[in-house]
Amino acid sequence: MTLDPKTFEQIVNRYYEPLFRFAYSLTKREADASDLTQDAFEALGSKAHQLRDADKAKSWLFTTLYRTFIDGRRREIRHPHVETEAMDHEMPFVEPEAPSRMDAAAAREALLRIDEVYRAPLTLFHLQEHSYSEIAEILDIPIGTVMSRLSRGRALLRELLEDRAPKTVPSLTRQIRPLS
Repeated sequence: MTLDPKTFEQIVNRYYEPLFRFAYSLTKREADASDLTQDAFEALGSKAHQLRDADKAKSWLFTTLYRTFIDGRRREIRHPHVETEAMDHEMPFVEPEAPSRMDAAAAREALLRIDEVYRAPLTLFHLQEHSYSEIAEILDIPIGTVMSRLSRGRALLRELLEDRAPKTVPSLTRQIRPLS
């Protein structure tokens, strides 16, 4: 595929927001999500010739972003970064935007507590509206694995959200389990 500036701009306008949301669900940090999103579009700019069909740009971008994330995570494991707190007093404090609904905040918090193995398919399916086959391609896993991770991820989310919900009548049969 040849990527002229107008086509590139159209692709960026169409997929920037969903790519950023996916990146944020993986990194849990706005700056890292921005970097990942930018890296995906930079890769598209330099490797557009690998993409034969413009209709595949969405999957290609999500796959590229996910693989960049995984590569970065592997690099962090091999070469951990140590934060210094000496500069904290010089950094401005920015209050995050308050979510408009507490239910959405609780769901987002629960999603961020789930392991990335389940969080990535959940985000791609429910928030980005990818099909099972697209998710399998993006994450480079079999469709059956996508389905089982979605199922297990939903169950984990349900458990986290139920544990947070206020209980009006305590259950006598429920045993308390630690979150792992």
